Amino acid sequence: MNLSASQQVKADLARLVPLFESRFLLPFADGEAPHLAEAMVYSLQAGGKRIRPVLCMLAAEAVGAAAASALSCAVALEYIHTYSLIHDDLPAMDDDDLRRGKPTCHVAFGEGPAILAGDGLLTEAFTHLASDPDLPPSRRVDALRVLGEAAGWRGMVGGQALDLEGEARTRGGEPVTLAGLQQIHRLKTGALLRASLELGAIAGCASREDREALRAAGEAIGLAFQIQDDILDATSTTEAMGKRVGKDEGRGKITYPLLLGLQGARKALQEATERARCQLASLPNPLSLTALATYLAERGA
Repeated sequence: MNLSASQQVKADLARLVPLFESRFLLPFADGEAPHLAEAMVYSLQAGGKRIRPVLCMLAAEAVGAAAASALSCAVALEYIHTYSLIHDDLPAMDDDDLRRGKPTCHVAFGEGPAILAGDGLLTEAFTHLASDPDLPPSRRVDALRVLGEAAGWRGMVGGQALDLEGEARTRGGEPVTLAGLQQIHRLKTGALLRASLELGAIAGCASREDREALRAAGEAIGLAFQIQDDILDATSTTEAMGKRVGKDEGRGKITYPLLLGLQGARKALQEATERARCQLASLPNPLSLTALATYLAERGA
């Protein structure tokens, strides 16, 4: 029986998320700073669909490996993603008080503890991945490099910096080009999504050709994800999204709907999603990963 993309994704989440969630809180069960651990666990348990861990595990399956082979990579990705959300929500960044329908970490615990919670999750990500005994040393080093590049100033952190600079220029009346917007999104959101697929390829011992296909697909999925995020911020509700919407334009943030209009943004979304599907089609087992790429482009929250 052929399942729709949403049905396939639902089935994959039902089998993969419990596997992931059986592992991801274990490092915080004890330690010398229990209140800090509480803040980290609070943010890790705030909800979300675990998109990056699931992308990583599905990428491993797409090249013929078991999902469990990518579990340490999946956990590390979620730690870094959650750290980035904690820091993005701070008053000095995006200044959000609601995340996934709950008070953000700095609202619940204070700004200082929230900064440290983000720092703790970032560093724990590398400790966790470096300690995986089932990942051969050469692939472990490769995975650490890919993760560090995606999370660092040549990836997510650099994208956030460019985003802040873009907001300042926009408020000063300086236009932002489509190329500039694409660069911000490629780094800020796309880098970690791309790394999710590439880390799955590394964990799954993919061929060079399959790894390149997954990296290219991850690039396209990252762009599509951010375009849809921009569309939802312009069209959805706070209740549906679990966070404030409509704030981007007020901050001077340039988005795809603002630059291209809603119709143009939706066309760009379709094009990016189709590029991802084309790259995934060459893999041994692309069905579940293709379904998730389609779902992410159609999601309503």
